[in-house]
Amino acid sequence: MGSLLSWIDRHFLELGRELRLSYLPPLMVYLAAGISGLTAIVGTFFVKEYLGLSAEFLAGLAFWAMLPWTLKLPVGHLVDLIWKYKGALVFLGASLIALSLLIMLGLLTDRGAMEAILPAGQWYVMSVILAPVGYVIQDVVADAMTVEAVPATDEDGRILSESQQRLMHATMQTLGRVAIIVGTLGVALVNVLMFEGVEQMNEADKVMIYRQLYLMALVIPLISCCGVVLAVILKHRYKVSLVKLGYTRHEIDHLTHEARPITTPNWWILFGGISFGLISIGVGIAQFSYGQEVIFILSLIVIVTLMHRLTREMQSEARAVLLGTAILIFFFRAVPTSGPGSSWWMIDVLGFDQSFMAKLSLIGSVLSLLGLFLFRRFMAERSIASVVAILTLISTLLSLPTIGMYYGLHQWTAALTGGLVDARFIAVIDTALESPLGHIAMVPMLAWIAHSAPAHLKATYFAIMASFTNLSLALSQLLTKYLNKAYVVTREVQDPVSGLITLPANYAELGHLLIVVTVVGFLVPFGAIWIVKTLRLKSV
Repeated sequence: MGSLLSWIDRHFLELGRELRLSYLPPLMVYLAAGISGLTAIVGTFFVKEYLGLSAEFLAGLAFWAMLPWTLKLPVGHLVDLIWKYKGALVFLGASLIALSLLIMLGLLTDRGAMEAILPAGQWYVMSVILAPVGYVIQDVVADAMTVEAVPATDEDGRILSESQQRLMHATMQTLGRVAIIVGTLGVALVNVLMFEGVEQMNEADKVMIYRQLYLMALVIPLISCCGVVLAVILKHRYKVSLVKLGYTRHEIDHLTHEARPITTPNWWILFGGISFGLISIGVGIAQFSYGQEVIFILSLIVIVTLMHRLTREMQSEARAVLLGTAILIFFFRAVPTSGPGSSWWMIDVLGFDQSFMAKLSLIGSVLSLLGLFLFRRFMAERSIASVVAILTLISTLLSLPTIGMYYGLHQWTAALTGGLVDARFIAVIDTALESPLGHIAMVPMLAWIAHSAPAHLKATYFAIMASFTNLSLALSQLLTKYLNKAYVVTREVQDPVSGLITLPANYAELGHLLIVVTVVGFLVPFGAIWIVKTLRLKSV
């Protein structure tokens, strides 16, 4: 019994004891990011039921939606330049997120009035692009806020040692992931409650729920803005406490990061990032045949060049660690997915409705949160290479049940168990096991940057590493688009007026698509591990 209590204390209670009030402002911004998934299920069904967009087009749109995340670098450098006023950027990001939500709310409330201005598909694309731009801005500021959130002194005013601060940075980054997952957990719970009994609802009732969820989502920008206000209040209180403890004005400025070295503008980053953004928009508007590929290659060249220039300020050993870690994370996150086709198949063939999808999301969020606590020690005690290898093996194994269900596994297991182990049972178990994987690998790298990056370039380093790793997600979407070209999957599309079927469902090639995605998802990360070992690089 004592050993069980000790295990619970080590993996769960210890992290709670390490939570400090100063951590709350960035955690609120991260929480808002987690709540962003509130409309994910609505979006899936809205696109499927009301917009005639192909799987290939949606995969391509997902690429453009990921592109703003590769532009975190100029925003991050801007945060370093206007460090004292970085909170204003959160309000800008909140405005863009609110606008994105209001567009979707307009489509669900008075689609005719919206289409009198632009087609519904164009409104949807605009909403999809605006939201990530807002979240990128907020995420960059939240990363910078985590640096200030870790105090330089304890409650009695004693300066914390380097090892204590390193541990606190690791705790801060772990809690950041926890905040995101708590947000997704709350979202999943709301979706479960809102979609209860959806199978008996008519279309008008479903649309009413969709509208309510988008209205509720407007709390997202409000939470992040409240985090900024709280940060100002807590920082003032911390300064007052240091004054009472006898610290001088100069010492207080140093302890609160206000005496950080002056950051001079890096015009390579600012003008390069802005120019790149304008070029990207131009290519997107012009709709070149290979516009996405051109943008990806340009992104990769720009970000790698800037990484090279920035890392010249680091020691050679630290540079090797950063490079090795970046390569592993990049390829781990670059593996393609099956795209929206598998979700459509689950909805049409397996009969997964909004209520069940919400329950899957709830289960995934709960177990993601538990997994982050359980794997906290695992992340701290092993290298990124080990983490990536183990997660890749687990992810590959967990891809097999979905492939099996496509070929009738659930029918065989249901017949064998009297209907107990059916498609929904398998989906629940698979979701439960797979959920924690996506949040684990990033924590060690974020903690290392918070502690080891140059003091006057913290936000810039967060941004450039995030740009590099998020570029891998853009590559993932690009590969997903190619696979959806090679293996065409379509869902049934009906004309909203006549009710006639304009495009029949076709899931004949989905099985091959799932198999190829699984094989690529296994080979790519292990190839990255081999590259890092061959180049004799290190990882966190």
